[in-house]
Amino acid sequence: MTTQTIEQLATRVAILEAEADIRRLQARYMFLCDTPCPEFGVVDDEHRIELILDLYTHDAVWEGVGEYYDGQFGRAEGKDAIREHFQRFWGEKHDPALLLNAHYLTSEQIHVDGDVADGQWIHMQPWLFSDGTGLLRSSRLNNAFRLTDHGWRITRTRTENVFVADLPAQFAQAYPSASVLMKP
Repeated sequence: MTTQTIEQLATRVAILEAEADIRRLQARYMFLCDTPCPEFGVVDDEHRIELILDLYTHDAVWEGVGEYYDGQFGRAEGKDAIREHFQRFWGEKHDPALLLNAHYLTSEQIHVDGDVADGQWIHMQPWLFSDGTGLLRSSRLNNAFRLTDHGWRITRTRTENVFVADLPAQFAQAYPSASVLMKP
């Protein structure tokens, strides 16, 4: 093999490794956003929020865009503002309470350019509330990432509504009150 071939292969391997790291990073974010939270040892939502914030750069942006999400989510710039965004979601009492949601990612596209990358996904998530009502949400994600001293981190989460649909009342008859999936 020539030096040029080895360099080309090394570049291709680095891109594949970056894509895999970004894929795991995005999946971990979604995993931590599930309810009940499946991460073992997460004692409360403040702990969950800090684990999510560890996935972001200090200058990251989290934003809902488009005619449905602009007013619902708005834009949060920096970790403190992103923390406040999640505290509004999990830190406040909601009636009815959210009992279940799970994130399913599809249609993945990841583009790596050196130490930065972007990725697009479509995600679906069913929601079940304590009053028996349920929703099915679908969103497009257009996220950005940067390689840091701590590995790949999210620099932008951008979500746009595809649809929200009511699910039949009591659509889920069996669901956990707490996850034990990751318990040792």
